Amino acid sequence: INEEYKQKASEILSNKYKKLSKIIIGGKTRKDSSFNGVSSIDETQANVLIHDCARPFVSQRLISECVNALNSYLAIGIGINSSDTIVEIENNTIKNIPQRNKLRKIQTPQAFKLSIIKKAHELAKEDNDFTDDCGLVVKYNLAEVFMIEGEEGNIKITYPNDIKIAQILNIQKNKSR
Repeated sequence: INEEYKQKASEILSNKYKKLSKIIIGGKTRKDSSFNGVSSIDETQANVLIHDCARPFVSQRLISECVNALNSYLAIGIGINSSDTIVEIENNTIKNIPQRNKLRKIQTPQAFKLSIIKKAHELAKEDNDFTDDCGLVVKYNLAEVFMIEGEEGNIKITYPNDIKIAQILNIQKNKSR
């Protein structure tokens, strides 16, 4: 979390979530924040789940499947099919149109054995060319990343329109309770 909000977050979260053991100060980048979190783990053998706070609708199913998959795999990604065609561009010109059935839109959480994700971050200390933690594992060829089917409702709030979608999802979620 941002250092400015650590005390307030601690007050709110420590009373509500009994499994919470630490709140870690984030970094200037996602990579820095992930590194800080991974580095804070005292155990030598641990399962690590890394999740974006910008995805507030993660389900218990996704978390459980990540944890269970770590019994068989060293690294886990979550993804959903793309309903849109994705293009690669260069100088505002389409250069490549990959086959959509081979593409996934990646979500979080992502799950790892501690030794794998720690090594990935050690190798990437000076490398800022990545978008997520699975990307580091793949880039440094540390393990195959097993894919779990994600969920359309596990949206990432990035753009102003995402707030509207999140409000609708939250209303629907509260009605189903």
